Amino acid sequence: MLRIYLYIYYNNMKLTILGSGTSHGIPVVSCGCRVCRSEDPRDTRMRASLYVEGTAGEQIVIDTGPEFRLQALRAGITRLDAVFLTHAHADHVHGLDDLRPFCYKVPIPVYGNQYTLEELRKRFSYVFKHTQKGGGKPRIIPLVARKPIPIGALTLTPVPIKHGILNILGWEIREHAGDRVKGTVLYLTDTSRIPDTCFTLIHHPDILIIGGLRVMPHKTHFTFDEALSVALTINVPQVFLTHICHEHTHQEIETYCRHFQHARGLNNISMQPAYDGLELEL
Repeated sequence: MLRIYLYIYYNNMKLTILGSGTSHGIPVVSCGCRVCRSEDPRDTRMRASLYVEGTAGEQIVIDTGPEFRLQALRAGITRLDAVFLTHAHADHVHGLDDLRPFCYKVPIPVYGNQYTLEELRKRFSYVFKHTQKGGGKPRIIPLVARKPIPIGALTLTPVPIKHGILNILGWEIREHAGDRVKGTVLYLTDTSRIPDTCFTLIHHPDILIIGGLRVMPHKTHFTFDEALSVALTINVPQVFLTHICHEHTHQEIETYCRHFQHARGLNNISMQPAYDGLELEL
């Protein structure tokens, strides 16, 4: 069936951090630590996800975690052109069933690497079977992402990165106006290493949203220091940390970022933690 879009034109590409937390979310169930008890709303972190609205009204989301329904309601999402997945861990895909309201008439393409889509078919097997009417299920078209994917004036390029031993995807989002590039965002969550070959895929982003779990080292995630150091390698002017655990408050991470900048004499780059509901324009 042909998908027909009714576009609403904006002046700029808009980004919304739907979730900025790590796999357990914050507050953590049964935890009474100072961060989980914090009254600062920026310390409440749903599972990591990003919503993008293009200038011509394109609407896409990266990852559908367990709180996706709540995130979509809060952000006022009424339509999606496509879904892009980083990997198949529960905190990034287990809200997949909540895509149903967006695709009951026309299926939605869902992009990921081969392993991620194979995992979707196993865990959400009912989606791909002929079942009785009633109850409903998401109508999705799983597509392996091997090259840049155009969505209106947006182009999303898969960036292969490492999450421990897993091969996962980051996503570069570029918006074009004719032959001109209006802006570029690089979204790299759950990252522990970026292969050198990946840097050839990256086009001088204006904004980097990157996973930084905590100060202490972790086998499958960047620390704050490692994530911010990647920003220096890429030479990006704005950096936001995401996929944050409950060991640090938002305010403490802001302080950490300022100290990182001061120690390196960085006056031309903005570094700060993301938070749920953060809106950015590009």
